[in-house]
Amino acid sequence: MHVVLYQDAGRETCVYPLPEPQDLFQASQMKFDDFQRDLRKLRKDLNACSAETEKVCKLSSEESLQPFKDKMDEFLSQVMFLFSVLSFMELSVSFSVKPKAGEKEVSPSTLFSVWHEFSTDFKDQWKKQNKLMLQERVKMAEESFKQARQKPSYNVTPKHATGIVCLFTFSVCYRLASSVFYLM
Repeated sequence: MHVVLYQDAGRETCVYPLPEPQDLFQASQMKFDDFQRDLRKLRKDLNACSAETEKVCKLSSEESLQPFKDKMDEFLSQVMFLFSVLSFMELSVSFSVKPKAGEKEVSPSTLFSVWHEFSTDFKDQWKKQNKLMLQERVKMAEESFKQARQKPSYNVTPKHATGIVCLFTFSVCYRLASSVFYLM
């Protein structure tokens, strides 16, 4: 599943990788006719801005032209790129969304409602999988800790003239410490 391959999978710091289902639901409720009207107005304003920029560049002297010309060219090229991205219809075709019965074409609310359903189901599965992975990591750490505690952590050597010597086995302590740090 996707969660296993995702960064920080099975950790509390793992972040849900898709838009929240509630955001997609709100998008499906949006009045896209109003949105289209606003986009047409923005396109008209952009064309007026572009014409005004050309006019200023023609009337300005070479020494007073910069940095205005470069900044406006960069701005206009970025905005034109945003307007040239995929249209809604191309997007719905690329995701293979079919119109509902009785509709001629896919409506934006249909597309977003499909994505809302998918995102809701995916988020539920994502949470379950992430929780299972976290439980598995805790279980593995507990087993590692239990195994480290079962092995003797010290060696007893025969009594010397100076007394009994207890030595901790370095490798057991190291494994115990590394399994504790692995959990964190």
